[in-house]
Formats: sequence, structure tokens, C-alpha cells
Amino acid sequence: MVTGGEQMVCVTGAGGFIGSWLVKELLHRGYAVRGAAREPADIKNAHLYVLDGGREGLSLYRADVLDRNSLRAAFALCDGVFHVASPVSNDPELLPAAIEGTKNVINAAADMGVKRVVFTSSFGAVYMNPNRRSDQIVDESCWSDLEFCKQTQVDSHITNGLLETIITNLPHRWYSAELVLLREDVGREDGDGGGVEERGAAVGGRAGRHLSTYMRGTKECVPERRRRVRRRARDVARAHALVYEHRGAHGRYLCIGSVIHRSDFVRLLRELFPQYPITSRCEDNSKPMVKSYKFSVQRLEALGMQFTPLKESLYNTVIKLTRQGSSTCSNLMSFSLVNHDQI
Repeated sequence: MVTGGEQMVCVTGAGGFIGSWLVKELLHRGYAVRGAAREPADIKNAHLYVLDGGREGLSLYRADVLDRNSLRAAFALCDGVFHVASPVSNDPELLPAAIEGTKNVINAAADMGVKRVVFTSSFGAVYMNPNRRSDQIVDESCWSDLEFCKQTQVDSHITNGLLETIITNLPHRWYSAELVLLREDVGREDGDGGGVEERGAAVGGRAGRHLSTYMRGTKECVPERRRRVRRRARDVARAHALVYEHRGAHGRYLCIGSVIHRSDFVRLLRELFPQYPITSRCEDNSKPMVKSYKFSVQRLEALGMQFTPLKESLYNTVIKLTRQGSSTCSNLMSFSLVNHDQI
């Protein structure tokens, strides 16, 4: 099993949501970390240097996934690479960049003798299949139906499905690095406040905006039939480190903490914070809930992964947002905070 110490690793997309948490986790584990970014001096990356160990253990390199030479420079002398920068978007213009960029990362890693690459995908490449039985357990052997994704115009799932297909079918002679695919999809509503703690004003993010609509009562009803896959950003970062450090880890790994209907999610909010005017209305109670798939995370748990319970994660997120005075949740400060012993 590999640990930090003398190891140097590179994280593409280091300044992003997942990338920031991954850098934080790797620094905590003792790795020397290189962050690859198109504009290292951009203010959006400044929060990385104030992470614990950031001043000593972090360096930022200018690199673009469409520029293989810049990737080679960033990967030089690195033992491992975490490719987090591949976009997950419904913008069809990003599809070529995602595919070519990922190819460049894999080939540049091979060029520089990188020993191990962890590629971050989305669970969208797993569950979008209308022919799958609702009672089937979804695991690493499952794939989304690309034709169905095209018909429904879910381009982000097409992107991730194509990327994984390309990577898993690369001839071995193309690269010397050992590949691990990590499948994740972060539910920002119950993550870690939208970013690392040291990120300051950026802590609110999508998590704060979405939660505040419920907490302030501005969301009048809940889309009853929608379901969401959720896990904590810190858990996702930990999962990256686990699959990298276990040399026997290979192939795909699902990183899915829980699946919950939106109405159940809001009901949990009301239980945790009864003093807030959170709606109890659903858009259409006459329609049955969409049955949720069950996901298997046995492969990841076999490496020692333990997911943070949703209730704990959600509670901590709301408390953090209100106490830090996030602009998106500033109106929540007028409400009293519940005691920690509710968890």
C-alpha cells in the first residue's frame, strides 16, 4: 500500500470543487502535490495555498489538457496523476475537449513514466439505461446506454460514457501508467458547504443557494418524483486517495453515498431544523415516486471506504454555512441554531 511521504502527485483541475478537496486530502496524507491549472495565478486558485501544508507541499503548474507538452511538464517526476479536470457538462462544444484532453493526460502520463493514473468520471456513465430493471443493483459492470443519452440529449452522460469506453479500450502499448476509474457524482446540497473551509467567500456556492431556498421558505413545493445521489465532497476526495494507495485497485469504482428522493431530503431538513419555514408541499402527490436504483459500493468499501451519513453531512453543511455567514445563506443567521446533540 502506497502512502504520502516521498511521493509526488499531480491533480488536474486542482482549483475546482472536487480538485480543491482532493488537494486538501493529499496534503493531509503527506504527499507533495502539483496542481495543474490553465491560469495558476488566478485568484480562484489562491485558496489552495492556505490549506494545511499548502505553503510547503503544493506547487501550481500552468497546464492545459489540450496541450500535451504542458501536461508533460506538469507530470515530470510525478509518481501519480489524478485527472479531475474532465468537464461534466451538457454543452456539446465541450465534448471534443473532454475526449482529446483525457487522451492527452493519459499519453502525457505515459510519456513521463507516471506509475498510476486515477480518472474521475460521473455516475451518469452508469445508470442511464432504460432497459435495466428497476430492481437491478447497479455496480461497476453497468454502463449507460449512449444511444438513449443521445436521444434524451444528456450530453454529460454521453461524454463520460465515451471517455470511459476510450480509456478502457486503449491498447496497453499506448501507456505505461496503471489506470483506475473512479465514478463519482457530488450532491452539492449536502456536501461540505460548496468548497474547502479555507476558501472564504466561495464557501456558499451551489450548496448555499439551493439550501437557502428551502430554509427560507422561498421554495413553495418539492419536486416529489426526483431522486438524487449524494455524498460528501470530503468522502469523494478520500475515495480518490484510497484507490490510488491500494496497488491492487484497478478498473472502475463507484463512489455513491446514498440515493434519496428530493421530498425525503427536504423532510430530513425539516426534522433537523424545525425552526425554519421549510415547505412540506409536493408538486404532485398523486404521482408515484420514481423507484431508486440500488448501487453497490462493495469494491470501494473493500479498500476501507466509510461514507459519512447523510444526516450528519447535511446538518454540518447548514451549520457551517450559517456560522460562516455565507452570502447565499446570510438571511438564515436570524434563526437560532440547533444544538449539536441532535445528531
